[in-house]
Amino acid sequence: MREVHVDPIPLERLAALLEPERAARLRGSADRAQAMLDGRTVWNLNATASGGGVAEMLQALLAYSRGAGVDTRWLVLDGSGEFFRLTKRLHNLLHGSAGDGGPLGEEERRLYEQVLADNLPALLQAVRPGDVVLLHDPQTAGLTPGLRATGARIVWRSHIGKDTTTDLTEFGWEFLRRYVEQADAVIFSRAAYVPAWVDERRVSVIPPSLDPFTAKNGELSVSQVEAVLDRAGLVRGRRGNPSGSIASNGVPGVVRSRSGLIEGGQIVPAEASVVLQVSRWDRLKDMAGVLTGFAERLPAFPDDVHLMLVGPETSGVIDDPEGAEVFEECRALRLEQPRASHARIHLCSLPMDDLEENAYLVNALQRHASVVVQKSLVEGFGLTVTEPMWKGRPVVASRVGGIQDQIAHGRSGLLLDDPQDLDALGQAVESVLLDGDLAARLGQGAHERVRDHYLGDRHLEQYVDLFERL
Repeated sequence: MREVHVDPIPLERLAALLEPERAARLRGSADRAQAMLDGRTVWNLNATASGGGVAEMLQALLAYSRGAGVDTRWLVLDGSGEFFRLTKRLHNLLHGSAGDGGPLGEEERRLYEQVLADNLPALLQAVRPGDVVLLHDPQTAGLTPGLRATGARIVWRSHIGKDTTTDLTEFGWEFLRRYVEQADAVIFSRAAYVPAWVDERRVSVIPPSLDPFTAKNGELSVSQVEAVLDRAGLVRGRRGNPSGSIASNGVPGVVRSRSGLIEGGQIVPAEASVVLQVSRWDRLKDMAGVLTGFAERLPAFPDDVHLMLVGPETSGVIDDPEGAEVFEECRALRLEQPRASHARIHLCSLPMDDLEENAYLVNALQRHASVVVQKSLVEGFGLTVTEPMWKGRPVVASRVGGIQDQIAHGRSGLLLDDPQDLDALGQAVESVLLDGDLAARLGQGAHERVRDHYLGDRHLEQYVDLFERL
């Protein structure tokens, strides 16, 4: 187990973005938190410090919490490849997917509990009576029984779920139930995700949030976007001789000169209109479905339209062992398309050895895109939808999970009623590409939707309310 260092950020940075009444409410919540948590520590524990929305949210929320004078810390557990294959199975089951189809018997439970037992001693030395421990997702749920002995308040947060109960979701929840039931409180992103056996008095519904000042979401000019994407070898630059330097919150960031991030080396032309999906190489994100739907619709699209499917370099995401398999499936699927389609379909793996650089690249890609797609089959919340919405991009996404909370169809994006309907996907993308007024209207509505509902002040205030109840 290791601690992730997070530098404090003054709460005023976020407050300055808000209208006066909302900023005052945030400051009041910070004052309540300081008084209530004085002498206590709020611990967060998850499976990885990088490579997903949970890690990104923790980085931002902890920075503001520490800036507000609350002792908040972040620990990442140690686990084997076998452990992460098991927890990925649980992840898939809670989404209603069979995943690898593997068992969840006594042998799997012994493995799960042994890995967490190996992590527990470090926690027992650190956590004190009266502290608050936030355990995130299936990887950490099994720590609840052991941590109760510390006298701390234990909260388990699920960032995943499915709106409807199935045999598969019940199979996954049955494995976790004995641990989750021992938590003092549980958090879900949507009320529909809460299993029937959870005591409703212990439930808080707290959707995720976005920080507008991170490297992934901070403002970038058109020239900065072009420079970054050209230097990274993703999109051919218009102006030539780009510096590759951009800034996030006044701190210069440098993107290294790259080649080979795009499979097959086919860089996107400068004049192309880009249809983009950014997500993990996860079957539930259905990158393969996006590729197939785009290829089928390609003859109807203007000649300058290109598809970019962008995910992390698979070796850089330790808790997602399926990533490499999904990428290879997409690679093979691309090669099956007619040769004329190859040059307009791009698979991109972003490096994970420098997380700031990775975030800059995602930021630039989302700002460059003409349309952003998120054709998930299921989705816990979908920060990959929130991010381009904040940037004012038109988004076409599946009406599943937290995506449907974020997008008001026709006002802040377009929703696909059936994620499997590739024809509907093609029609929706085409309508945005061919109607500039529609694209602009959806983009503006998207930005306003995130500003009103999905910034960090609301998230932090909900945590303070929960801690007061505990």
